[in-house]
Amino acid sequence: MNTDFLLSKLDLSVPLIGIYDAPHTEPFNPLVSLPPGQRACLFEYYPNWLNEETLVITKDNYGCGGCGTWWFDQQTRSRENYLDFLANKEGLKASEELMGSWFDAVTRYRPEYEFILVGPLKGDQYKYLKTITFYVNPDQLSVLLTGAQYFHHFNDPAPVSVDFGSGCMEMLNLLEGKTGPHAVVGATDMAMRNNLPPDRLAFTVNKKMFEDLCRLDEKSFLARPFIKMLKYARGGKLE
Repeated sequence: MNTDFLLSKLDLSVPLIGIYDAPHTEPFNPLVSLPPGQRACLFEYYPNWLNEETLVITKDNYGCGGCGTWWFDQQTRSRENYLDFLANKEGLKASEELMGSWFDAVTRYRPEYEFILVGPLKGDQYKYLKTITFYVNPDQLSVLLTGAQYFHHFNDPAPVSVDFGSGCMEMLNLLEGKTGPHAVVGATDMAMRNNLPPDRLAFTVNKKMFEDLCRLDEKSFLARPFIKMLKYARGGKLE
């Protein structure tokens, strides 16, 4: 996919981050790994992604229980303990019953291959690509939200969602099963936001949405007055 036109209009300084489900790691060098046997959040590696490094995660080394549950279907505690922790200790839902209705309904991702890799896009590995994340400020998010609607028919399923879930869920399994172009507004999980600059949110897209965004051209709003006015108000650039 050619992202040049889109990224030039976004003035995006942060590389696009892909999640890959792949049988090998060599094409993704340079690599970094989670510390074996230690709890770690994958978003601690945001600086590594900016340095063009790719994080390797496996079913035996996934960093935190949430990532293990949602990305590998490796549940490390009982359902009852999960509901007590999330609803009572963390206070994320009004009751265990409400938390349970969400917990039982959310799709868990089940990898096809040995490795989940999170890092800069690798064009020659597109077949293994699952999602693409734009880390953006509010102005850039507004552009992407408009872009997500550009090819959307009113009777089609909503192209963008803002879902309850962890930051890692917002990057992968909340898009699982979407058959059409879809995006999730992410980095809304307070537990991981300390790893990002305060002005950054995530806009994670599946491949169909990514391909639509890359189709935006000079005939679209990206070359029309609204974005020009916005850039003028920001001193010439959105970044």
